[in-house]
Amino acid sequence: MTGIRLTAPAPGWAIDADVVVVGSGVAGLTTALRCAAAGLATVVVTKARLDDGSTRWAQGGIAAALGEGDTPEQHLDDTLVAGAGLCDETAVRTLVTEGPDAVRRLIGTGAHFDTTDSGDIALTREGGHHRRRIAHAGGDATGAEISRALVEAVREAALHTVENALVLDLLTDAEGRTAGVTLHVMGEGQHDGVGAVRAPAVVLATGGMGQVFSATTNPSVSTGDGVALALRAGAEVSDLEFVQFHPTVLFLGADSEGQQPLVSEAVRGEGAHLVDASGTRFMLGQHELAELAPRDIVAKAITRQMHLRGTEHMYLDARHFGAEMWERRFPTILAACRAHGIDPVTEPVPVAPAAHYASGGIRTDLRGRTTVPGLYACGEVACTGVHGANRLASNSLLEGLVFAERIAEDIAGNTAGDGDLAEVTAGDRPRRREPVSSGDGEPAPLLAPESRTAIQRIMTRGAGVLRSAESLAAAAEELEALHGRLTADAGTAESKATVPGVEAWEVTNLLLVSRVLVAAARAREETRGCHWREDRPDRDDEHWRRHLVVRITPDRSLDLHRTETAAFPPVRPTD
Repeated sequence: MTGIRLTAPAPGWAIDADVVVVGSGVAGLTTALRCAAAGLATVVVTKARLDDGSTRWAQGGIAAALGEGDTPEQHLDDTLVAGAGLCDETAVRTLVTEGPDAVRRLIGTGAHFDTTDSGDIALTREGGHHRRRIAHAGGDATGAEISRALVEAVREAALHTVENALVLDLLTDAEGRTAGVTLHVMGEGQHDGVGAVRAPAVVLATGGMGQVFSATTNPSVSTGDGVALALRAGAEVSDLEFVQFHPTVLFLGADSEGQQPLVSEAVRGEGAHLVDASGTRFMLGQHELAELAPRDIVAKAITRQMHLRGTEHMYLDARHFGAEMWERRFPTILAACRAHGIDPVTEPVPVAPAAHYASGGIRTDLRGRTTVPGLYACGEVACTGVHGANRLASNSLLEGLVFAERIAEDIAGNTAGDGDLAEVTAGDRPRRREPVSSGDGEPAPLLAPESRTAIQRIMTRGAGVLRSAESLAAAAEELEALHGRLTADAGTAESKATVPGVEAWEVTNLLLVSRVLVAAARAREETRGCHWREDRPDRDDEHWRRHLVVRITPDRSLDLHRTETAAFPPVRPTD
């Protein structure tokens, strides 16, 4: 344990449970439903409304070997190629072999996917996939449909949910084991203000950290809260330097900030072309899959073209689809484009890369366990080893689904992996633990909310799509200056001006994850996957086919080390 915690009032209320799940996307709600089905007292905590997580923004779909002629082995091969030498093959094999049945169970929960005229699941292609294996819903509203089905199931099961609640810190017992979380509920209701959910199992499914950058496809709630909590709790994080920038985000202007509209890879999967201002396709000859190359390759190609031609964006041309196909297959994207004055039916769509997905996160094993006993992580917040240096398109929803089921099995004490959970008896319930004080250390001082924009611009300039030793050093210097002023002012009159609250907690989390991301990116002196160093343009397997693991030490410094091989060490010494 680090002894670090956010400055916050003492909890004024508490709930007792067997499991608390933080997050309400596919990972969080699947875990919660499975735990509840096993008879565990389960509480779901979510930062906004139940249906406001990143899952509902997912357009393209969910990848699984469901089509005729496709196999998990082929899905595995595509995933390993995209991951650029850093995937954990056992984790990937788990994903692709358990994935098809997990998707079928999701359908059994109530999710409706698009079908062909013969009634089979309709499948499309996306970048890096050699086969059509992307199941989709509502044309381009897959996440929204999955979220709808899971939220409806949670409400039907009458799970205890706490909405509009920002998780703060992990509670632990005298032995350092998980004992619950503290959280702050925004607004009035059954619970409000700072409280606690006391539980011996905590599952972090808090999504990503795209808000560390000025422009991102992530919703405003994606401020890295789960990774920051885990770091303060002493957990290890890994591969944080591998931030995937989606190649085709609707370009709204150089000064546009915040959440940006995504133009799904599935548009290219159906035949759209990437072109420059003259209409010339520039992906031909760059990769065997052209526009459907893995995302890191396409994002780099677009960025190179932008630099070469001195422009701020390229174009995605799908005029040949015609109005009927746009309206049937991509109604959400069509509406978003038209809302911004662009009609894809009659003109190319301006696109540029923007921060999209964290391939790294809190380090876990195949059961979702972190290096802190009783703390689990699932979905984008986790680093299972599935994604390596670059996530394959539409593997994110599948990862959340598959590993959520595995976490529920582990908590319920059933490791059979057969998809069925026996109900937990009273004697088998996880033993609830008494939380203790986080130690003698002072709470972490809070950054002023107005620093949020400064952090995002520092990260965008220094640690965006294209990085270098110089840009990362500048970013590190500016971030450490913010951190230094914060710690130097602790206990002074200046620090007291920052009142504990959601915006201050969020920006303090953003600063912490930004510092760790930049430290890892500086250390990795090569180009691999979605980590692009212009000063180190080559992939260096001899020295860098390794993972970078970071934790906070008891003296509050960052400890960063490189693994000895491409394999992760066990999360627990006894494993």
